[in-house]
Amino acid sequence: MAQITLKGNTCNTNNSLPTVGSTAPDFCLVSNDLKDVTLANFAGKKKLLNIVPSLDTPVCATSARKFNETFAGRDDAVVLVISADLPFASVRFCSIEGIKNVAALSMMRDKKFATDYGVLIVDGPLAGLCARAVVVLNADNQVVYTQLVPEIAQEPDYQTALSFL
Repeated sequence: MAQITLKGNTCNTNNSLPTVGSTAPDFCLVSNDLKDVTLANFAGKKKLLNIVPSLDTPVCATSARKFNETFAGRDDAVVLVISADLPFASVRFCSIEGIKNVAALSMMRDKKFATDYGVLIVDGPLAGLCARAVVVLNADNQVVYTQLVPEIAQEPDYQTALSFL
């Protein structure tokens, strides 16, 4: 269990992020076209998992935009923005914001991703959503960097996360 805050109020996650050097847990998330997506869909690429509570919040939207700008023209890596948002909301967000360089993925079918990655918020007003975190995987799905953002209303450390790609 890890502690984070939401506007200064303490809340907890179900566990801790995967440890650096470990193999990332596989997942089954839902793409914007309602297809199941696993780590195998991104085989051979480095992966930056931008885990957010909801794209309908200002900080989550900002992080998706910033990573989208950074990944224009990259073929060796992919950004996955993972939230509990329905794919329909992600499609709307990506369309309005012109997001084309990240893949928005949803936990709409189950919360196994959040529990396996230790980011499921278990108490407080956002219980059931993901804590804000960044996990970077190499092309072999080894965890090379993690950041659990201590305050949900705070942006992640973009530069450090990107340096691991």
